[in-house]
Amino acid sequence: MSDMKKNIEQIHGRIQKAARAAGRDPDAVRLVAVTKTVEAERIREAAEAGLDCFGENYVQEAREKIEALADANVSWHFIGHLQSNKAKYAVGLFDLIHSVDSLKLAEEIDRQAAKRELVQNILVQVNVGRETQKSGIDEEAAAALVRDAAGLEHVRVNGLMTMPPFFDAPEKVQPYFRRLAELRDEIAAQNIAGAEMKELSMGMTGDFEAAIAEGATLVRIGTAIFGERT
Repeated sequence: MSDMKKNIEQIHGRIQKAARAAGRDPDAVRLVAVTKTVEAERIREAAEAGLDCFGENYVQEAREKIEALADANVSWHFIGHLQSNKAKYAVGLFDLIHSVDSLKLAEEIDRQAAKRELVQNILVQVNVGRETQKSGIDEEAAAALVRDAAGLEHVRVNGLMTMPPFFDAPEKVQPYFRRLAELRDEIAAQNIAGAEMKELSMGMTGDFEAAIAEGATLVRIGTAIFGERT
């Protein structure tokens, strides 16, 4: 068994254990394998080992990999910061865009999706840690952005995403995950048309178990699968 396959099995095991400990169905948590700087051949190996969802940070890098793996039955998510002028390249290329943090970006995605006669699934990125160096809308403005984006004809809001502050101890980051889950529930209670609010994209290699404990449905894991980036 290859090291990658062992890593994947270990991660799946940890996801299942964390979900059960939280009283959740393990099938409610989807692993998004982060493939930034990972070659297409290694991604194919990961797909053959059972992974079916991959997350990319850069559109151009992703396009080349998606073309190379066009025959693979996998889903592609965009998880990096997306500029409005790059939206035309991302729309339709990805099944889900995790990082919409402004109405301007949502409107550009809507325009590009209309040209392609499709509906683009998105998540609204929230900066729960209020870190100036990170993207994401303030939590106080999140509901309004969800409402405005959901009102666009060619956009469907699936939920929220966050990148909380980094801590060496997962228990210190857990309150940020809890707050995102609370915010998702608060917005869901508004029953906004066009907003399903079913997804919570949160948690990475160092803290995904804490995220699962708070309701994560999408965990973004790269290092624990592919090793440290060079």
